[in-house]
Amino acid sequence: MHKRILIVEDEASIRDMVAFALRKADMDPVHAADARAAQLAIAEKVPDLILLDWMLPGLSGLDLARRLRKEQLSREIPIIMLTARGEEMDRVSGLEAGVDDYVVKPFSSRELIARIRAVLRRSQGEDGEGVIEVGALRLDGPAHRVHAGTQPVPIGPTEYRLLHFFMTHPDRVYSRTQLLDHVWGSSVYVEERTVDVHIRRLRKTLEPFGLDAMVQTVRSAGYRFSTDA
Repeated sequence: MHKRILIVEDEASIRDMVAFALRKADMDPVHAADARAAQLAIAEKVPDLILLDWMLPGLSGLDLARRLRKEQLSREIPIIMLTARGEEMDRVSGLEAGVDDYVVKPFSSRELIARIRAVLRRSQGEDGEGVIEVGALRLDGPAHRVHAGTQPVPIGPTEYRLLHFFMTHPDRVYSRTQLLDHVWGSSVYVEERTVDVHIRRLRKTLEPFGLDAMVQTVRSAGYRFSTDA
């Protein structure tokens, strides 16, 4: 079945170019020129992935990403940001807003399709792992859900994969490089700074349930997931 990809881009020429590349890659492109059109498209049929331009009329792509991560219908949809902003702080801002990856303009169709396939693989790779429990946290792999006690934990796709890895490998210290290899994959180019951003997002996700201290920083070594303080 063809993957449904929502292109949120106000420049028609870029939308058409991306849509052409997606169709050649046996994907199903859907167009939206602004945030409102994107939300209507998601409400009509949830896409498998969103390509989101940073600079949109009205609500920016960055603000739309934050909004999508708060809404139940869209919080688990992988998002790739399309941006002309290549500075590190801009990329970090996108990641902290809930974006899973970014592609800097100008980009080639080949690079874009490779990034889409990599993000789709990562977001769909761990559904059949069964139920895992660590402390008060319960991760249901087949249902792709996380609970803290009896309360559901709203969580984005990258934080879900990171939490899944931590919960299946508790009480061990992993460096940023090791986490990149295990969670993102060694064949995908992602900066080590990305790990820090998603660690912060995972802690923020767990904080309302009083479980953020389970994600521990080990000075000069990396990160550990543990119920022990």
